[in-house]
Amino acid sequence: MTAHAPRLSMLQVLACGAAIVTLSMGIRHGFGLWLQPITQDQGWTRETFAFAMAVQNLSWGLFGIFAGMLADKFGGYRVLVGGALLYALGLTGMALSTSTLVFALTAGVLIGAAQAGTTYAVIYGIIGRQIPAERRSWAMGMAAAAGSFGQFLMVPVEGLLIAQFGWKEALLILGAAALLMAPLAWGLREPGFSGQAAPVAREQTIAQALREAFGYRSFQLLMAGYFVCGFQVVFIGVHMPSYLKDNGLSPQVASYALALIGLFNVFGTYAAGVLGQKLAKRKILAFIYFMRSVAITLFLLAPLTPGAVYLFASAMGLLWLSTVPPTNAIVAQVFGVAHLSMLGGFVFFSHQVGSFMGVWLGGLLYDRTGSYDIVWYISIALGIFAALVNWPIREHPIQRGPQRVAGAAA
Repeated sequence: MTAHAPRLSMLQVLACGAAIVTLSMGIRHGFGLWLQPITQDQGWTRETFAFAMAVQNLSWGLFGIFAGMLADKFGGYRVLVGGALLYALGLTGMALSTSTLVFALTAGVLIGAAQAGTTYAVIYGIIGRQIPAERRSWAMGMAAAAGSFGQFLMVPVEGLLIAQFGWKEALLILGAAALLMAPLAWGLREPGFSGQAAPVAREQTIAQALREAFGYRSFQLLMAGYFVCGFQVVFIGVHMPSYLKDNGLSPQVASYALALIGLFNVFGTYAAGVLGQKLAKRKILAFIYFMRSVAITLFLLAPLTPGAVYLFASAMGLLWLSTVPPTNAIVAQVFGVAHLSMLGGFVFFSHQVGSFMGVWLGGLLYDRTGSYDIVWYISIALGIFAALVNWPIREHPIQRGPQRVAGAAA
């Protein structure tokens, strides 16, 4: 931070950032509850709904890069307000869609762009600039835990809204709720951003930062692992409610399961943030991905009962978004915070490509085979792959200028 740019208070950053992430991620995590009501009412296939959700995740990742660039240059406040407006517009359009194309554009492109402007890339950029390095991993864990609490809080509410008012009206109510993120963003107006000036001294241009990151082996491995994270969590989040209903379990079981994922991920993400201050973050990531494969394997082998579902949801909750704090903390630790939102956006784009594949393949293969089994098996294999590629990541700050020895090749 430059001398003329004082930091916001830690309490203010965490309170406003956590509230925004709670709303944004809480709404997003409940979309699986709309799969059957919308497809049955509109006469669409599951692949149609899954494709729109896949587009949403890809849009989120793509727009996240540009949202990160804008937040790094002009501050996150403006991006957050724009994201809140897009969220409300996208949810309204999703409710009023009468064709698959309009549904893909609203539920997919618009809401994806909204999520890019209201979630981790922007919030973590603000945290990186405003929170000292010795508390950064912890603070990122707190923000991720807030997103998980949003899932725990919002998913049952969304299920209740659908049951009480119908799926269209529920989306319109959520659209109004999304607008609350705009006034919350006011508390994240960072001192020092004025015109073209940013409060962080920069050694590199955007192009130089990108060349450095993409030429660094550990950055490539981090992106590969995050692809797997997206594949697994979005496949489970969107398709598990239908998977359970197909196997004779009530919709309430799915709602409670998604809520349990959110509740336990509060603890998982917070623990990952705290441990990231003490342990090698690459080892934390490798452990998380490997244990996901173990949890999915045991879930498929066990008899499918409500108790087994709740146990699986609790275990997956501990591992759900706990990858987010160590992944972003590694980016900040290696490359610094000047371009953190942008580089975090690129890493997250890889996550969202995985999300696209997970949710879309889930719908496609279900329609082709009448089962989700193949995608469950792919998720297990990918978890093992992600554990292996995260293990050799190097976390020390990259060396630049005359002292740089072999950073780009490392």
